[in-house]
Amino acid sequence: MSTRSAGVSGERVFVTGGASGLGRAIAERFARERARVCIVDLNDERGEETKKALERLGARDTIYAHVDVRDEDAIEAAAKKLDDTWGGVDVVVNNAGVAQAGAIDAVSIDDWRWIVDINLLGVVRGCRVFVPRMKKQRSGHIVNVSSMAGLLDVPYMSSYNATKAAVVSLSETLQNELREHGIGVSVACPSFFKTNLGESMRTPDPTLHARMQKLLDRGTLTADDVAEEIHEAVRKRSFYVLPHRDGRVAWALKRALPRSVYAALAARQMRAVSGAKR
Repeated sequence: MSTRSAGVSGERVFVTGGASGLGRAIAERFARERARVCIVDLNDERGEETKKALERLGARDTIYAHVDVRDEDAIEAAAKKLDDTWGGVDVVVNNAGVAQAGAIDAVSIDDWRWIVDINLLGVVRGCRVFVPRMKKQRSGHIVNVSSMAGLLDVPYMSSYNATKAAVVSLSETLQNELREHGIGVSVACPSFFKTNLGESMRTPDPTLHARMQKLLDRGTLTADDVAEEIHEAVRKRSFYVLPHRDGRVAWALKRALPRSVYAALAARQMRAVSGAKR
């Protein structure tokens, strides 16, 4: 493994969706260790503002680039720039994501394609671009940001749940596949916390948007709390990052209880938290 380790000055970190929300919090956590941080995003105004914030926190050689994770060539171009300026990358955080809510018969197939292209294939593209580089340097760590939605099954969010479950499965596979190359893998599965995920949300039912925002606003952890746990997972090279206690409990119940019992409890809890009457 490389002599660089997470939390040590000199770490080279790449974060997608890094201009706001959890991505920014992750970038800031590494910046406090005087890491070199590259954030990519679609919002240039936020990206440039976040770049300045990272520099104030102590990040060195900070870079912002306009990159759409649906464009593998754009990710490759960013990686090439980091090869030229930093000589490589130590930590890749595939964080960029969007939200989609709606009943299975209400969400259009175009919206399914949209969320799969970003939430799943965006992660795949990030891995495809950086894994060959990490194999050559025989070191590195990949963090794929999923969600407790990838382990549980929140009603009326089938497309979101499916993409996040796929990210969990992809990450589990990569952990097995990349271990012999000295590359670590973590998958982060936070529950609801205050973030701007609702900005990108698509839904045919406006009431679902309001319910989602209500759940986000009720979150007991902050983006900084989740970022701290992700940073710690990279440092310890641990796999699952499950910051929310209630999420861990729900996952344990799902695995232990008969499906019929778990589904009834989950539906009741969802109605209690969101105020839904369905």
